[in-house]
Amino acid sequence: MNQEAGVSIWGWGGLGVVLFLVTFGPFAIFYFAFYILCFVGGGFAVTLLFGKTNSEKYLEKCEHTFLPSAPTGVPKALEEMKRESRQIKIDRRLTGSSIIDEPLQQVIQFALRDYIQYWYYTLSDDESFLLEVRQTIQNALVQFATRSKEVDWQPYFTTRLVDDFATHLRVFRKAQQKIEDSRQKKDASEEFVETFFEVEVEMEREVCRDLVCTSINDEEGFLRDLCEVLLYLLLPPGDFHNKNMRYFLREILAKGILLPLIDQLSDPDYINQYIIWMIRDANCNYEAFLNIIKLSDKVVELEAVRDRAAEELQYLRSLDTAGDDISTIKNQINSLLFVKKVCESRVQRLNSGKEIDTLKLAANFGKLCIIPLDSILMNNVALQFFMDYMQQTGGQAHLFFWLTVEGYRVTAQQQLHVLQGVQKDGKRQSNQTKGLLRVAAVGVYDQYLSEKASPRVHVDDNLVAKLAEKLNYEDPTPEIFDDIQRKVYDMMLKDEQFYPSFRQNPLYVRMLAELDMLKDPSIRGSDDGDLESFNGSPTGSLNSSLDDLSNASSEESLQLQVFISDTGVCNDHGKTYALYAITVQRRNPDGSEDVWKTYRRYSDFHDFHMRITEQFENLSSLLKLPGKKTFNNMDKDFLGKRKKDLNTYLQLLINPEMIKACPALIPYVNDFLENKAYSKGKGDFARKMDTLVNPLRNSMRNVSNVVKSIPDSLAEGMTKVSDNMGKMSDKLGHEIKHTFLKVPPLKPEEDAEHTRVSAQLDDNVDDNIPLRVMLLLMDEVFDLKERNHWLRRNIKNLLQQLIRATYGDTINRKIVDHVDWMTSPEQVAETVKRFRDSFWPNGILAETAPRREKAIRMRSRVAAKTKMLVIMPDELKHIIGAETTRKGILRIFEMFQHNQLNRRLVYVFLEGFLETLFPQYKFRELFIKLHSRSQRMQKYKQKSQSAQVASSQKR
Repeated sequence: MNQEAGVSIWGWGGLGVVLFLVTFGPFAIFYFAFYILCFVGGGFAVTLLFGKTNSEKYLEKCEHTFLPSAPTGVPKALEEMKRESRQIKIDRRLTGSSIIDEPLQQVIQFALRDYIQYWYYTLSDDESFLLEVRQTIQNALVQFATRSKEVDWQPYFTTRLVDDFATHLRVFRKAQQKIEDSRQKKDASEEFVETFFEVEVEMEREVCRDLVCTSINDEEGFLRDLCEVLLYLLLPPGDFHNKNMRYFLREILAKGILLPLIDQLSDPDYINQYIIWMIRDANCNYEAFLNIIKLSDKVVELEAVRDRAAEELQYLRSLDTAGDDISTIKNQINSLLFVKKVCESRVQRLNSGKEIDTLKLAANFGKLCIIPLDSILMNNVALQFFMDYMQQTGGQAHLFFWLTVEGYRVTAQQQLHVLQGVQKDGKRQSNQTKGLLRVAAVGVYDQYLSEKASPRVHVDDNLVAKLAEKLNYEDPTPEIFDDIQRKVYDMMLKDEQFYPSFRQNPLYVRMLAELDMLKDPSIRGSDDGDLESFNGSPTGSLNSSLDDLSNASSEESLQLQVFISDTGVCNDHGKTYALYAITVQRRNPDGSEDVWKTYRRYSDFHDFHMRITEQFENLSSLLKLPGKKTFNNMDKDFLGKRKKDLNTYLQLLINPEMIKACPALIPYVNDFLENKAYSKGKGDFARKMDTLVNPLRNSMRNVSNVVKSIPDSLAEGMTKVSDNMGKMSDKLGHEIKHTFLKVPPLKPEEDAEHTRVSAQLDDNVDDNIPLRVMLLLMDEVFDLKERNHWLRRNIKNLLQQLIRATYGDTINRKIVDHVDWMTSPEQVAETVKRFRDSFWPNGILAETAPRREKAIRMRSRVAAKTKMLVIMPDELKHIIGAETTRKGILRIFEMFQHNQLNRRLVYVFLEGFLETLFPQYKFRELFIKLHSRSQRMQKYKQKSQSAQVASSQKR
């Protein structure tokens, strides 16, 4: 039944549909839907209109009731916003100096425009918020300027800043030593950075800045905390407690100003470019450039230089030149080929891992320069190595005796000469002076020659007995020790265990390296000759026959006219040098005239001058050859000045009076002026030794003059005695004993491993700011604490003597004046302008500069290293050694090649600046707390606590 009912329903339904479609058509269903939609829409419209009418009637009824009116807060708020905002008056004065305020106001305007206005105007057109922000910033700047004026910046710039830099360098040096001791690869930058911060913890003991230097999130957090503290100190309380304003300014200061500035200052490529710009006036000489290439251990540097040389070669070979340009281009091509070859050889050696130790190679080579003992004793650098060797062999007493006697003699001679000119009470002063000299002489005898001396200098007993007799019955003279001193010198010279064995010792090779007398054979010029002894004959070329010019008579020689007509710079086999064209005019007896040109280098003049002054000693006081110059020696102005000086030298040389006084000089002059290649009588080594020894000989004559420069020495004491002998006699006797009887220590001075550099300042040094600063930097840059105490004392005395001779007692005032100039309104305004022009060139926010190509950055590294090496004067090399100087300069350069380490130095400077600016606030404790999150710092504290507990338990 159910099935039949279902079938009937579907049947009737289907029949209904068919009839509907037949009757109304196939689109009837759509019409039906449309009718329904219209019906529903009409219903909604009628309901809406009816409701609106009823609502209006109801509201009208409510208005006429006696109930209180509804609140109108929103309309009132709208009315307040629509009212005209009151004008905020802004005082444009910030620092009290208009020249500073003007660029500073521009910086504020640019910062508001580029960091605030660009997004604020999309939210509102109201200017009051921007004016409030500007007013707040200006209030902070006014507080900052007021505080800066109250601070004495001299201690910061002369002591704190130098101490921070030197301590940073000490941490870097110790990290290098730790890496070398563990035999890790230097190229492993991450490992080196980790080692650096481990050493920092050991050095600082309270802070470790690894997080702020290696983690961007921790760095941003540190800057936010620091900026919030600064805003608390600089902003009015009402502005600071406004959280929106405080957070707003904090983010702008931290992420918009400080972080980009720190990124730029810590970028190694930026620092390299800045070094090149700072030393832009120094011309890079070819020798320094080649030394940097040969010392480089970075393959990428060498490849960058090699590729650049290849590009230049390709360009030069493509030029279509004729005439005089051909020789110039050929010289340039030869130089570039040589540079390319050196780079390829160095790269191949580094890639193969076959690094060569230059000192070992030179020691095994067998042909080393021979430096006489008297030259070693005269040179501070050489003497240091000889002193170390004598200590190893147990002969230090002989050397110290010789040095002490040398100092005694020259000081006694000086003071006796001074006292000869004293007229008042001359007899009493003379007796007291002789008494004091006797004390010094007896002290030397007791220290080195008496039976109680330890160690004792063993010499002929007869000589010692004669000396003791003279000390007992005769007045001491400056020459009283001469016989024994000469005997000790012969012992050191001839005894096999002293000087002869020293020449076979590795210390001798290291000494040659410090004296810059170990040269790579590949860069030797053709005129250098073989290695030769310092005592070589200076007349090697004079034995050869001379042409007709050499046979000219003295009367003919008087008819010579000589002058340098032109100068030029030549490049031969990779060596760049200046060439001087000498025009020679000779009038013959028959009235004819011969004119020719001959070309000479400065080394030719130097060799010629050495030869004639050795042959004719009286000429050394009459003829003065212009001195050498380390850098800018190819500069046009310098060459012009040297041309003028050499012309003066030549005119004096051919002066008729000079020729008449030294007729034998004519063959030498004629040989020098001949139109042929000059044959040097001196080798390169002899010329180098002359350059090395003469400045020291002329400036201090020998090591004994160093003793004269000691501030508390006998020399100064006796000068005071000449003014007031009676009051100073006791003090002078003490100074004599202190100066001459104190044996130099046998071991280097111990270096404090875990202290800042300022903790190592010598309290005995007089209160001379430049001297203290130079000693700090010299110790750390050149690692002088590794030298023996005698050398460090002499370096200190030489620096002290140099400062006093150059500036006298005005040096402190000059430093103060320079600091005042740096902090003057004019210089501060210039700094603000440079900051403005750097961030907003031409008033437009500077875009982030694209990172330069790696090859360009590598070539900048090479250029910066070369520039730094070039500016080092020869005088510094003579004091501390050429190799030590190179290592110190390269150590500073390598320190700046790590971004994380540079950030650490910037933050150290910033912390010192804030501690100086706000001394009444505990910024030191704040920084310790901010850096306490470092895991290294926490481990160090735990280790220290464990060590303390262990030590207390042992007790």
